[in-house]
Amino acid sequence: MAHLEVSGLRKSYGELEVVGGLDLELEPGVCFGLLGPNGAGKTTTLRLCLGLTEPDGGSITMLGLPVPARAREARSRIGVVPQVDNLDPDFTVRENLLVYGRYFGLRTREVEAKVPALLEFAGLTARETSRIQTLSGGMKRRLTLARALVNDPELVFLDEPTTGLDPQARHVIWERLRQLTSDGKTILLTTHFMDEAERLCHRVAIVDRGRKIAEGAPRDLIAEHIEPQVVEVYGEGVEEWAQAHGSLSDRCERTGETVFCYARDADAIVHQLEREPKLRYLHRHANLEDVFLKLTGRELRD
Repeated sequence: MAHLEVSGLRKSYGELEVVGGLDLELEPGVCFGLLGPNGAGKTTTLRLCLGLTEPDGGSITMLGLPVPARAREARSRIGVVPQVDNLDPDFTVRENLLVYGRYFGLRTREVEAKVPALLEFAGLTARETSRIQTLSGGMKRRLTLARALVNDPELVFLDEPTTGLDPQARHVIWERLRQLTSDGKTILLTTHFMDEAERLCHRVAIVDRGRKIAEGAPRDLIAEHIEPQVVEVYGEGVEEWAQAHGSLSDRCERTGETVFCYARDADAIVHQLEREPKLRYLHRHANLEDVFLKLTGRELRD
C-alpha cells in the first residue's frame, strides 16, 4: 500500500487556482521530490496532505487513513521538518526532544530511551545540554530532523530542509536523509536545489501553476527531455558567437550573459570554443536543473 495517495487534488483562493487536479503516489521506502518554482503550489500541497488546509476537491489517503477526516490520527505516524526551524529557544537540545515527544503522547521514559540514538543521528551527542542559541544553522537543522523522528514515523515531510546551509552542512543532511530511506522511511521532499533532488530522490514530480507537468526518476526525466551534453558559454561577444556557431548544437538558449548549448555530441562546439580566447565555457552532462528550466521557463518567479 502506498504511504501517500493524492488524486485529483484541488485548492483555490478566490479565482486563483493554487492546486489544480494533482495526482501523487508515494511508495514505501522512497524519497519523492516535489519540485516547482515559487508559487507552483508546493507548500499548499503539503498543507493539504497534512490536513492543515481543507481541499476543494480530490482525495488524500495518508498511511491508509483519509485526510482531512482522520488527519490527526495520520499525523501521529509521520514526521515534519518545516522550512523554518521552530525549536524552542528556552530549552536545551535534549529538552527539545523530550518535550516534542510528549506531543505524541509518549511517556517521558519512552522518549528518554530514544534520545541517545536521536542525538547520535544528529551528530549532537556532545551538545545535548547546549541551548539552541549556541547552535550553528547546520546543527539546528539536524536537530529539527532528529526531532521529527521522535515518534518513529513511517513517512517524513521535509520542506526545503537545506535552505540557508553551507555546503558542508548540506552534505551532512544529505547523508542523514539517505540513511532514513535505507532504514525504510518514506520521504516527501520539497527543494529548490535540483542537485539535491537528483542525488536523493528516487522519483520527482515537477509542478507549475498548481499542475503536475512531469514525473519520473531523475535520470529518466533527463534522458526524455534534454540532450545528453551541455556547453555553457559566457564572456565578451557571446551573443555574436551564438549567432555564428549556434548551429553546431541541437539547440541554444540564452539567459543573461550565458548561452546554453544542448547537443547529442558537443565535440564540435568545444573544438570551436578552444579557438575563442575571449570566451569561457563549461562542458558538462545534462542534469535535472536543465529539465526543470526547460519545463518551467527561465524567467524569475516572485
